Amino acid sequence: MRDLAAGIRHLAHGQRWVARNGGAYGIGLLPALITFVGYVAALVALAFWAGDLTAWATPFADGWGSPWQGLFRGLLTAVLFGGGLLLAVLSFTAVTLLVGDPFYEAISGRVDESEGGAPPAPGLPLWRELFRSARDSLRVLLRVAAFAVVLFAAGFIPVIGQTVVPVVGFAVSGFFLALELTGVPFQRRSVPLRDRLRLLRGRMGLALGFGVPLALAFLVPLVAVFLMPGAVAGATFLVRDLMPYEESGAGDDGDEGQDATPSVSVPE
Repeated sequence: MRDLAAGIRHLAHGQRWVARNGGAYGIGLLPALITFVGYVAALVALAFWAGDLTAWATPFADGWGSPWQGLFRGLLTAVLFGGGLLLAVLSFTAVTLLVGDPFYEAISGRVDESEGGAPPAPGLPLWRELFRSARDSLRVLLRVAAFAVVLFAAGFIPVIGQTVVPVVGFAVSGFFLALELTGVPFQRRSVPLRDRLRLLRGRMGLALGFGVPLALAFLVPLVAVFLMPGAVAGATFLVRDLMPYEESGAGDDGDEGQDATPSVSVPE
């Protein structure tokens, strides 16, 4: 329970931090807004053309009589749009982080600087950082898709599908949301995806306390846009909790040294 409460505190702390740093909030709002507008446009287009796409993909049903043709194609159209909506929900955070990588890296760096005891930026070229972010996001989305298929199938089990499965679904969504958002500060610390997963699994309560409230909030349209900057800041506080750094002392010439040493143990 202590870790669960700590995760919620990190999320709230991140929102308070961006509220006190208006410039950081404005920087982080832009990528989320751009992504949201793009997704809305894509979903509107899908809703407009889904019927035509279904008719094009099912020429064998052209000769079917009424009402079977309409029922069949109507069902496929609903499944097509529902799948597009699910894909949008699952991928929104990953795409937003990819679009806004330089902006969110700046927010995470400012949080680290304001708190002290943080490692320097990796100094990689922008294209390399974007490639690494896209690769990790794809790996996370594949894991999310695998869980989504299992949970969708389990949803047809009587009673359990209507009670246990939704709770497990929000827990899974919250965990992977925490994994995606902590990607920015973890990359700053050069932690590979495999070790990020181990760290968050080792502190599952912390990850769920941070991610589940966000997953619930993101169900409301536009809320994700306004919470994203604070979510990135909160994820940085969470990573600092997982990976505390110790600064060594000043050099012989009187200048303060910035040799930060990570003290972290990655559970197997």
